Amino acid sequence: MGLFARHETDLRRFIRSLIPSATDTADVLQQTALVLWRKFNQFDPDTSFIKWACIVARFEALAYRRKVARDRLVFREGLLELIAEEGINELDLRTREHALLEKCLNRVQKKQREFLILAYTPGIKVKDLAKAAGSTSAAFYMRLKRLRHQLQHCIESKLSES
Repeated sequence: MGLFARHETDLRRFIRSLIPSATDTADVLQQTALVLWRKFNQFDPDTSFIKWACIVARFEALAYRRKVARDRLVFREGLLELIAEEGINELDLRTREHALLEKCLNRVQKKQREFLILAYTPGIKVKDLAKAAGSTSAAFYMRLKRLRHQLQHCIESKLSES
């Protein structure tokens, strides 16, 4: 359970890259968790848990795909397999980027960081944040855009250093 809890966010992101709907992603994640629980005795502790979990998730996503195959907007199985392979290969990079985002966020002034985080919080309206900040919505959106660019530059520069 500890391994699953530690990697749940990465696993959810991986599944979301394969499944078009957030609701269906949650269903596939839940099914993946059940399979991981049942098959945990097959996991080799000397290997990467997240990569093993992604392989299981890929099979669960394929099973989901077969279940909804009548929908004309579903990817072909081969494309889904390709996306899954690329997702597994990029998992380490995404994990590094996420860690760097945390570091870069800590370099942003506290008030700006709070507004940035609130802007991406479900249920929070940017126009309300703008009002609380004492600016117009347009000015606030411009501030968010500059902050996002600042974070992107920080992450990219730290990635190129390593």
